Amino acid sequence: MVSKGPLLRLLTAINRRRMKLLMGLAFVAYVASVWGNFVNMRSLQENGDQKVESKIEEAVAPLREKIKDLEKSFTQKYPPVKFLSEKDRKRILITGGAGFVGSHLTDKLMMDGHEVTVVDNFFTGRKRNVEHWIGHENFELINHDVVEPLYIEVDQIYHLASPASPPNYMYNPIKTLKTNTIGTLNMLGLAKRVGARLLLASTSEVYGDPEVHPQNEDYWGHVNPIGPRACYDEGKRVAETMCYAYMKQEGVEVRVARIFNTFGPRMHMNDGRVVSNFILQALQGEPLTVYGPGTQTRAFQYVSDLVNGLVALMNSNVSSPVNLGNPEEHTILEFAQLIKKLVGSGSEIQFLSEAQDDPQKRKPDIRKAKLLLGWEPVVPLEEGLNKAIHYFRKELEYQANNQYIPKPKPARMKKGRTRHN
Repeated sequence: MVSKGPLLRLLTAINRRRMKLLMGLAFVAYVASVWGNFVNMRSLQENGDQKVESKIEEAVAPLREKIKDLEKSFTQKYPPVKFLSEKDRKRILITGGAGFVGSHLTDKLMMDGHEVTVVDNFFTGRKRNVEHWIGHENFELINHDVVEPLYIEVDQIYHLASPASPPNYMYNPIKTLKTNTIGTLNMLGLAKRVGARLLLASTSEVYGDPEVHPQNEDYWGHVNPIGPRACYDEGKRVAETMCYAYMKQEGVEVRVARIFNTFGPRMHMNDGRVVSNFILQALQGEPLTVYGPGTQTRAFQYVSDLVNGLVALMNSNVSSPVNLGNPEEHTILEFAQLIKKLVGSGSEIQFLSEAQDDPQKRKPDIRKAKLLLGWEPVVPLEEGLNKAIHYFRKELEYQANNQYIPKPKPARMKKGRTRHN
Protein backbone atom coordinates (compact mmCIF):
# COMPACT_ATOMS: atom_id res chain seq x y z
CA MET A 1 0.00 0.00 0.00
CA VAL A 2 1.39 3.38 -1.10
CA SER A 3 1.99 5.94 1.58
CA LYS A 4 -0.07 9.16 1.17
CA GLY A 5 2.63 11.46 2.61
CA PRO A 6 4.91 11.79 -0.46
CA LEU A 7 1.90 12.08 -2.81
CA LEU A 8 0.43 14.92 -0.83
CA ARG A 9 3.77 16.70 -0.76
CA LEU A 10 4.03 16.31 -4.56
CA LEU A 11 0.56 17.70 -5.15
CA THR A 12 1.22 20.57 -2.80
CA ALA A 13 4.46 21.45 -4.67
CA ILE A 14 2.63 21.33 -8.04
CA ASN A 15 -0.15 23.57 -6.74
CA ARG A 16 2.38 26.06 -5.43
CA ARG A 17 4.10 26.21 -8.82
CA ARG A 18 0.73 26.71 -10.52
CA MET A 19 -0.14 29.47 -8.11
CA LYS A 20 3.21 31.16 -8.73
CA LEU A 21 2.69 30.79 -12.50
CA LEU A 22 -0.84 32.16 -12.27
CA MET A 23 0.31 35.00 -10.10
CA GLY A 24 3.13 35.69 -12.56
CA LEU A 25 0.72 35.68 -15.47
CA ALA A 26 -1.64 37.95 -13.56
CA PHE A 27 1.22 40.34 -12.83
CA VAL A 28 2.26 40.35 -16.50
CA ALA A 29 -1.36 40.98 -17.50
CA TYR A 30 -1.57 43.84 -15.02
CA VAL A 31 1.67 45.39 -16.24
CA ALA A 32 0.50 45.03 -19.85
CA SER A 33 -2.80 46.68 -18.95
CA VAL A 34 -1.09 49.59 -17.20
CA TRP A 35 1.33 50.03 -20.11
CA GLY A 36 -1.53 50.00 -22.59
CA ASN A 37 -3.39 52.67 -20.63
CA PHE A 38 -0.20 54.74 -20.46
CA VAL A 39 0.34 54.47 -24.22
CA ASN A 40 -3.28 55.39 -24.90
CA MET A 41 -3.12 58.34 -22.54
CA ARG A 42 0.09 59.55 -24.20
CA SER A 43 -1.47 59.18 -27.65
CA LEU A 44 -4.49 61.19 -26.52
CA GLN A 45 -2.21 63.81 -25.04
CA GLU A 46 -0.22 64.07 -28.29
CA ASN A 47 -3.44 64.45 -30.29
CA GLY A 48 -4.60 67.10 -27.85
CA ASP A 49 -1.27 68.89 -28.13
CA GLN A 50 -1.57 68.84 -31.93
CA LYS A 51 -5.05 70.34 -31.73
CA VAL A 52 -3.87 73.03 -29.36
CA GLU A 53 -0.88 73.78 -31.62
CA SER A 54 -3.26 73.98 -34.59
CA LYS A 55 -5.49 76.48 -32.78
CA ILE A 56 -2.48 78.56 -31.75
CA GLU A 57 -1.22 78.55 -35.35
CA GLU A 58 -4.60 79.78 -36.60
CA ALA A 59 -4.57 82.63 -34.09
CA VAL A 60 -0.92 83.58 -34.72
CA ALA A 61 -1.03 83.48 -38.54
CA PRO A 62 -2.75 86.91 -38.96
CA LEU A 63 -0.30 88.41 -36.47
CA ARG A 64 2.61 87.06 -38.52
CA GLU A 65 1.12 88.72 -41.63
CA LYS A 66 0.80 92.03 -39.80
CA ILE A 67 4.41 91.78 -38.63
CA LYS A 68 5.48 91.17 -42.25
CA ASP A 69 3.48 94.22 -43.36
CA LEU A 70 5.14 96.31 -40.66
CA GLU A 71 8.56 95.07 -41.73
CA LYS A 72 7.73 96.03 -45.32
CA SER A 73 6.61 99.49 -44.21
CA PHE A 74 9.89 100.01 -42.35
CA THR A 75 11.85 98.85 -45.38
CA GLN A 76 9.62 100.56 -47.97
CA LYS A 77 11.08 100.78 -51.45
CA TYR A 78 10.56 104.15 -53.09
CA PRO A 79 10.82 104.98 -56.78
CA PRO A 80 14.41 105.79 -57.78
CA VAL A 81 15.44 109.27 -56.63
CA LYS A 82 18.31 111.24 -58.14
CA PHE A 83 20.83 112.67 -55.69
CA LEU A 84 21.24 116.45 -55.81
CA SER A 85 23.77 118.52 -53.90
CA GLU A 86 22.56 121.20 -51.50
CA LYS A 87 23.08 124.00 -54.03
CA ASP A 88 21.02 122.22 -56.69
CA ARG A 89 18.29 120.74 -54.49
CA LYS A 90 15.24 122.97 -54.13
CA ARG A 91 12.53 123.07 -51.47
CA ILE A 92 9.32 122.94 -53.48
CA LEU A 93 5.72 123.43 -52.36
CA ILE A 94 2.88 121.97 -54.46
CA THR A 95 -0.61 123.08 -53.51
CA GLY A 96 -3.17 120.54 -54.66
CA GLY A 97 -0.29 118.08 -54.87
CA ALA A 98 -2.45 115.02 -54.08
CA GLY A 99 -4.69 115.66 -57.07
CA PHE A 100 -4.52 114.29 -60.60
CA VAL A 101 -1.90 116.62 -62.10
CA GLY A 102 -0.29 117.53 -58.76
CA SER A 103 0.57 113.93 -57.88
CA HIS A 104 2.32 113.37 -61.22
CA LEU A 105 4.23 116.62 -60.72
CA THR A 106 5.18 115.39 -57.23
CA ASP A 107 6.55 112.18 -58.75
CA LYS A 108 8.73 114.05 -61.23
CA LEU A 109 10.14 116.55 -58.73
CA MET A 110 10.81 113.83 -56.14
CA MET A 111 12.60 111.63 -58.67
CA ASP A 112 14.60 114.66 -59.79
CA GLY A 113 15.96 114.84 -56.22
CA HIS A 114 14.16 117.87 -54.79
CA GLU A 115 12.52 118.24 -51.37
CA VAL A 116 8.75 118.33 -51.96
CA THR A 117 5.99 119.47 -49.61
CA VAL A 118 2.47 118.63 -50.76
CA VAL A 119 -0.41 120.70 -49.38
CA ASP A 120 -3.96 119.46 -50.04
CA ASN A 121 -7.35 119.62 -48.32
CA PHE A 122 -8.42 116.40 -50.14
CA PHE A 123 -11.61 117.85 -51.63
CA THR A 124 -10.71 116.25 -54.96
CA GLY A 125 -7.17 115.09 -54.12
CA ARG A 126 -6.53 111.60 -52.76
CA LYS A 127 -3.87 110.47 -50.32
CA ARG A 128 -3.35 107.25 -52.27
CA ASN A 129 -2.03 109.33 -55.21
CA VAL A 130 1.10 110.19 -53.19
CA GLU A 131 1.19 107.44 -50.54
CA HIS A 132 4.18 105.78 -52.25
CA TRP A 133 6.31 108.75 -51.08
CA ILE A 134 5.12 108.85 -47.46
CA GLY A 135 8.08 108.29 -45.14
CA HIS A 136 10.71 109.44 -47.64
CA GLU A 137 13.10 111.97 -46.14
CA ASN A 138 12.52 114.42 -49.03
CA PHE A 139 8.72 114.29 -48.85
CA GLU A 140 6.14 115.90 -46.58
CA LEU A 141 2.32 115.82 -46.82
CA ILE A 142 0.24 118.51 -45.08
CA ASN A 143 -3.56 118.45 -44.81
CA HIS A 144 -4.27 122.15 -45.25
CA ASP A 145 -6.68 124.45 -47.09
CA VAL A 146 -4.89 127.27 -48.94
CA VAL A 147 -7.74 129.63 -48.04
CA GLU A 148 -5.98 129.71 -44.66
CA PRO A 149 -2.45 131.21 -44.44
CA LEU A 150 0.52 128.83 -44.57
CA TYR A 151 3.93 129.53 -43.06
CA ILE A 152 6.70 127.42 -44.58
CA GLU A 153 10.17 127.99 -46.04
CA VAL A 154 10.36 127.13 -49.75
CA ASP A 155 12.18 128.09 -52.95
CA GLN A 156 9.43 127.38 -55.49
CA ILE A 157 5.62 127.18 -55.31
CA TYR A 158 3.49 125.30 -57.83
CA HIS A 159 0.01 126.63 -57.09
CA LEU A 160 -2.36 123.96 -58.45
CA ALA A 161 -5.00 124.01 -55.70
CA SER A 162 -8.50 124.25 -57.17
CA PRO A 163 -11.21 121.86 -58.30
CA ALA A 164 -10.84 121.63 -62.08
CA SER A 165 -13.77 119.59 -63.46
CA PRO A 166 -17.14 121.32 -64.00
CA PRO A 167 -19.13 119.14 -61.55
CA ASN A 168 -16.54 119.73 -58.83
CA TYR A 169 -16.09 123.48 -59.24
CA MET A 170 -19.85 124.02 -59.70
CA TYR A 171 -20.61 121.99 -56.56
CA ASN A 172 -19.58 124.90 -54.34
CA PRO A 173 -19.00 128.01 -56.51
CA ILE A 174 -18.19 130.27 -53.56
CA LYS A 175 -15.54 127.85 -52.27
CA THR A 176 -14.10 127.64 -55.81
CA LEU A 177 -13.87 131.43 -55.92
CA LYS A 178 -12.26 131.57 -52.47
CA THR A 179 -9.66 128.96 -53.44
CA ASN A 180 -8.71 130.84 -56.60
CA THR A 181 -8.70 134.30 -54.99
CA ILE A 182 -7.93 134.11 -51.27
CA GLY A 183 -5.88 130.94 -51.79
CA THR A 184 -3.84 132.60 -54.53
CA LEU A 185 -3.36 135.74 -52.38
CA ASN A 186 -2.05 133.56 -49.55
CA MET A 187 0.42 131.79 -51.83
CA LEU A 188 1.59 135.07 -53.36
CA GLY A 189 2.04 136.47 -49.85
CA LEU A 190 4.11 133.41 -48.94
CA ALA A 191 6.20 133.80 -52.11
CA LYS A 192 6.82 137.45 -51.25
CA ARG A 193 7.81 136.67 -47.65
CA VAL A 194 10.31 133.89 -48.44
CA GLY A 195 11.47 135.13 -51.87
CA ALA A 196 10.08 132.09 -53.72
CA ARG A 197 9.07 131.85 -57.35
CA LEU A 198 5.38 131.00 -57.91
CA LEU A 199 3.84 129.18 -60.86
CA LEU A 200 0.08 129.55 -61.22
CA ALA A 201 -1.76 126.65 -62.84
CA SER A 202 -4.24 128.70 -64.85
CA THR A 203 -6.53 127.25 -67.49
CA SER A 204 -7.74 127.49 -71.07
CA GLU A 205 -11.09 128.41 -69.51
CA VAL A 206 -9.82 132.00 -69.25
CA TYR A 207 -10.53 132.13 -73.01
CA GLY A 208 -14.19 131.14 -72.38
CA ASP A 209 -16.08 130.27 -75.55
CA PRO A 210 -13.43 131.69 -77.87
CA GLU A 211 -14.04 133.79 -80.97
CA VAL A 212 -10.40 133.34 -82.02
CA HIS A 213 -9.14 129.95 -83.20
CA PRO A 214 -6.65 128.60 -82.27
CA GLN A 215 -6.20 130.53 -79.02
CA ASN A 216 -2.90 132.30 -78.43
CA GLU A 217 -1.76 133.99 -75.24
CA ASP A 218 -2.61 137.49 -76.51
CA TYR A 219 -6.33 136.67 -76.82
CA TRP A 220 -8.33 138.23 -73.98
CA GLY A 221 -11.13 135.70 -74.05
CA HIS A 222 -14.92 135.58 -74.34
CA VAL A 223 -16.28 134.69 -70.89
CA ASN A 224 -19.76 134.89 -69.37
CA PRO A 225 -19.03 136.50 -65.97
CA ILE A 226 -22.33 135.32 -64.41
CA GLY A 227 -22.72 131.90 -66.04
CA PRO A 228 -22.50 128.52 -64.26
CA ARG A 229 -18.80 128.18 -65.14
CA ALA A 230 -17.89 131.73 -64.09
CA CYS A 231 -16.75 130.73 -60.58
CA TYR A 232 -13.84 128.85 -62.19
CA ASP A 233 -13.29 130.92 -65.35
CA GLU A 234 -13.32 134.29 -63.59
CA GLY A 235 -11.57 132.85 -60.52
CA LYS A 236 -8.59 131.90 -62.68
CA ARG A 237 -8.68 135.21 -64.55
CA VAL A 238 -8.48 137.20 -61.32
CA ALA A 239 -5.77 134.84 -60.04
CA GLU A 240 -3.68 135.78 -63.09
CA THR A 241 -4.37 139.46 -62.34
CA MET A 242 -3.16 138.99 -58.77
CA CYS A 243 0.06 137.34 -59.95
CA TYR A 244 1.00 140.25 -62.17
CA ALA A 245 -0.02 142.79 -59.51
CA TYR A 246 2.38 141.12 -57.05
CA MET A 247 5.07 140.95 -59.72
CA LYS A 248 4.79 144.67 -60.57
CA GLN A 249 4.26 145.99 -57.04
CA GLU A 250 6.25 143.56 -54.87
CA GLY A 251 8.77 142.09 -57.29
CA VAL A 252 7.51 138.51 -56.85
CA GLU A 253 8.69 136.15 -59.60
CA VAL A 254 5.62 134.58 -61.23
CA ARG A 255 4.97 132.07 -64.00
CA VAL A 256 1.50 131.44 -65.49
CA ALA A 257 0.60 128.23 -67.32
CA ARG A 258 -2.69 128.15 -69.22
CA ILE A 259 -3.46 124.44 -69.16
CA PHE A 260 -5.65 122.82 -71.83
CA ASN A 261 -7.52 119.49 -71.52
CA THR A 262 -5.33 116.89 -69.85
CA PHE A 263 -5.91 113.19 -69.16
CA GLY A 264 -4.15 110.14 -67.75
CA PRO A 265 -3.99 107.82 -64.74
CA ARG A 266 -5.26 109.09 -61.36
CA MET A 267 -8.14 111.04 -62.89
CA HIS A 268 -11.32 110.69 -60.87
CA MET A 269 -13.51 108.21 -62.72
CA ASN A 270 -16.76 110.07 -62.05
CA ASP A 271 -15.56 113.67 -62.20
CA GLY A 272 -17.72 114.50 -65.23
CA ARG A 273 -14.88 115.24 -67.67
CA VAL A 274 -15.04 114.02 -71.25
CA VAL A 275 -12.23 111.45 -71.03
CA SER A 276 -13.26 109.89 -67.72
CA ASN A 277 -16.95 109.79 -68.68
CA PHE A 278 -16.35 108.10 -72.04
CA ILE A 279 -13.85 105.53 -70.73
CA LEU A 280 -16.01 104.61 -67.75
CA GLN A 281 -19.15 104.29 -69.87
CA ALA A 282 -17.36 102.21 -72.51
CA LEU A 283 -15.85 99.85 -69.92
CA GLN A 284 -19.24 99.34 -68.27
CA GLY A 285 -21.08 98.84 -71.56
CA GLU A 286 -23.24 101.92 -71.04
CA PRO A 287 -24.15 104.54 -73.70
CA LEU A 288 -21.50 107.21 -74.24
CA THR A 289 -23.21 110.52 -73.46
CA VAL A 290 -22.42 113.38 -75.85
CA TYR A 291 -23.81 116.79 -74.96
CA GLY A 292 -25.08 118.62 -78.03
CA PRO A 293 -24.30 117.44 -81.59
CA GLY A 294 -20.74 116.37 -80.73
CA THR A 295 -19.18 118.87 -83.13
CA GLN A 296 -17.49 120.77 -80.28
CA THR A 297 -13.72 120.39 -80.53
CA ARG A 298 -11.15 119.70 -77.83
CA ALA A 299 -7.38 119.09 -77.79
CA PHE A 300 -6.19 116.49 -75.27
CA GLN A 301 -2.68 116.17 -73.86
CA TYR A 302 -1.27 113.33 -71.75
CA VAL A 303 -0.40 114.24 -68.17
CA SER A 304 3.36 113.52 -68.44
CA ASP A 305 3.63 116.07 -71.26
CA LEU A 306 1.92 118.70 -69.11
CA VAL A 307 4.20 117.98 -66.12
CA ASN A 308 7.30 118.42 -68.29
CA GLY A 309 5.87 121.72 -69.55
CA LEU A 310 5.17 122.98 -66.02
CA VAL A 311 8.72 122.21 -64.85
CA ALA A 312 10.21 123.81 -67.99
CA LEU A 313 8.13 126.96 -67.46
CA MET A 314 8.98 127.22 -63.76
CA ASN A 315 12.71 127.06 -64.50
CA SER A 316 12.57 129.45 -67.45
CA ASN A 317 12.78 133.23 -67.63
CA VAL A 318 9.30 133.54 -69.20
CA SER A 319 7.05 135.58 -66.92
CA SER A 320 4.13 136.09 -69.33
CA PRO A 321 1.34 133.47 -69.71
CA VAL A 322 2.14 130.33 -71.73
CA ASN A 323 -0.30 127.85 -73.28
CA LEU A 324 0.40 124.21 -72.42
CA GLY A 325 -1.72 121.83 -74.49
CA ASN A 326 -1.86 119.55 -77.48
CA PRO A 327 -2.74 121.32 -80.76
CA GLU A 328 -4.13 118.07 -82.22
CA GLU A 329 -7.85 118.90 -82.40
CA HIS A 330 -10.73 116.38 -82.34
CA THR A 331 -14.48 116.69 -82.18
CA ILE A 332 -16.18 115.21 -79.13
CA LEU A 333 -17.94 112.68 -81.38
CA GLU A 334 -14.64 111.55 -82.94
CA PHE A 335 -13.21 111.18 -79.46
CA ALA A 336 -16.15 109.05 -78.31
CA GLN A 337 -15.74 106.75 -81.33
CA LEU A 338 -11.99 106.45 -80.72
CA ILE A 339 -12.48 105.40 -77.10
CA LYS A 340 -15.13 102.88 -78.13
CA LYS A 341 -12.63 101.33 -80.54
CA LEU A 342 -9.74 101.24 -78.05
CA VAL A 343 -11.89 99.72 -75.30
CA GLY A 344 -13.52 97.27 -77.71
CA SER A 345 -16.93 98.32 -76.44
CA GLY A 346 -20.31 97.84 -78.11
CA SER A 347 -21.75 100.90 -76.33
CA GLU A 348 -24.01 103.21 -78.28
CA ILE A 349 -23.53 106.96 -78.45
CA GLN A 350 -26.34 108.91 -76.80
CA PHE A 351 -26.89 112.59 -77.58
CA LEU A 352 -28.15 114.82 -74.76
CA SER A 353 -29.02 118.51 -74.60
CA GLU A 354 -26.06 120.86 -74.83
CA ALA A 355 -24.56 122.25 -71.61
CA GLN A 356 -24.77 125.98 -70.94
CA ASP A 357 -21.70 128.03 -71.92
CA ASP A 358 -19.94 124.91 -73.26
CA PRO A 359 -17.07 126.14 -75.49
CA GLN A 360 -17.58 125.16 -79.12
CA LYS A 361 -13.91 125.17 -80.07
CA ARG A 362 -10.76 124.69 -78.02
CA LYS A 363 -7.27 124.42 -79.54
CA PRO A 364 -4.06 125.90 -78.15
CA ASP A 365 -1.54 127.86 -80.12
CA ILE A 366 1.70 126.56 -78.57
CA ARG A 367 4.24 128.40 -80.72
CA LYS A 368 5.35 130.39 -77.66
CA ALA A 369 6.02 127.24 -75.62
CA LYS A 370 7.95 125.71 -78.52
CA LEU A 371 10.05 128.82 -79.07
CA LEU A 372 10.77 129.88 -75.48
CA LEU A 373 10.62 126.57 -73.58
CA GLY A 374 11.55 124.07 -76.26
CA TRP A 375 8.41 122.18 -75.21
CA GLU A 376 5.72 120.36 -77.13
CA PRO A 377 3.62 117.22 -76.44
CA VAL A 378 5.31 113.94 -77.39
CA VAL A 379 2.89 111.22 -76.21
CA PRO A 380 0.55 110.12 -79.05
CA LEU A 381 -3.17 110.34 -78.24
CA GLU A 382 -3.87 106.61 -78.63
CA GLU A 383 -0.86 105.63 -76.50
CA GLY A 384 -2.00 107.94 -73.70
CA LEU A 385 -5.59 106.73 -73.95
CA ASN A 386 -4.51 103.09 -73.69
CA LYS A 387 -2.65 103.91 -70.45
CA ALA A 388 -5.69 105.73 -69.09
CA ILE A 389 -8.02 102.86 -70.07
CA HIS A 390 -5.71 100.35 -68.34
CA TYR A 391 -5.78 102.48 -65.18
CA PHE A 392 -9.58 102.83 -65.24
CA ARG A 393 -10.01 99.08 -65.78
CA LYS A 394 -7.84 98.37 -62.72
CA GLU A 395 -9.81 100.91 -60.68
CA LEU A 396 -13.09 99.26 -61.64
CA GLU A 397 -11.73 95.87 -60.55
CA TYR A 398 -10.53 97.34 -57.26
CA GLN A 399 -13.81 99.09 -56.55
CA ALA A 400 -15.88 96.06 -57.59
CA ASN A 401 -14.05 94.05 -54.93
CA ASN A 402 -15.09 96.73 -52.45
CA GLN A 403 -18.72 96.62 -53.60
CA TYR A 404 -18.70 100.09 -55.16
CA ILE A 405 -19.33 100.79 -58.84
CA PRO A 406 -18.90 104.44 -59.85
CA LYS A 407 -21.36 106.02 -62.24
CA PRO A 408 -20.41 108.86 -64.56
CA LYS A 409 -22.39 111.98 -63.83
CA PRO A 410 -22.58 115.39 -65.48
CA ALA A 411 -22.79 117.37 -62.24
CA ARG A 412 -22.97 117.04 -58.49
CA MET A 413 -26.12 117.87 -56.58
CA LYS A 414 -26.30 120.05 -53.49
CA LYS A 415 -29.30 121.10 -51.42
CA GLY A 416 -31.72 119.99 -54.11
CA ARG A 417 -30.38 122.40 -56.73
CA THR A 418 -29.17 121.20 -60.11
CA ARG A 419 -25.64 122.17 -61.13
CA HIS A 420 -25.41 122.34 -64.91
CA ASN A 421 -22.29 121.05 -66.60
